[in-house]
Amino acid sequence: MKPLFLLSLLLLSLSLFSAEIIGKVVGVSDGDTITVLDNLDKGRFRIRLDKIDVPEKKQAFGAKAKQYLSTLIYGKQVKIRFKKIDNYGRILGIVYLDGKEINLQMVQDGLAWHYRHYDNTESYITAEQIARANKKGVWIEKDPINPYIFRKNQKKNRK
Repeated sequence: MKPLFLLSLLLLSLSLFSAEIIGKVVGVSDGDTITVLDNLDKGRFRIRLDKIDVPEKKQAFGAKAKQYLSTLIYGKQVKIRFKKIDNYGRILGIVYLDGKEINLQMVQDGLAWHYRHYDNTESYITAEQIARANKKGVWIEKDPINPYIFRKNQKKNRK
């Protein structure tokens, strides 16, 4: 119950300020979703890396993105800055490890798209352009499918 209370308090202040969680990464669900054990009250929080979208598990590079993110942060102390909660109850946040922005690093290393539909941060736009030009990660493929389009097509095919 403590994590829910803490999250409620944090949400009250989110309209004007960003909030912060500091804790240990105890799970990596995929290349853009992690679980963090909060240092304050040992609550577990699901974090969706904001500003990015990674290949789905069934896509090329989906498993590689998950493995790469795990290598970067699993078992380590991170800081998450956030302002929003998504429709699935996950915190949308920027993950920092030793001051380095992990979300941006995923884009720089070609394992994530910048989620332009929701964000226009110049550093992410530039990082994706450079990764594409250098054929890093997913950009080595001739015509990689944006995860957003992939999910949309999957829903369409289920109907």
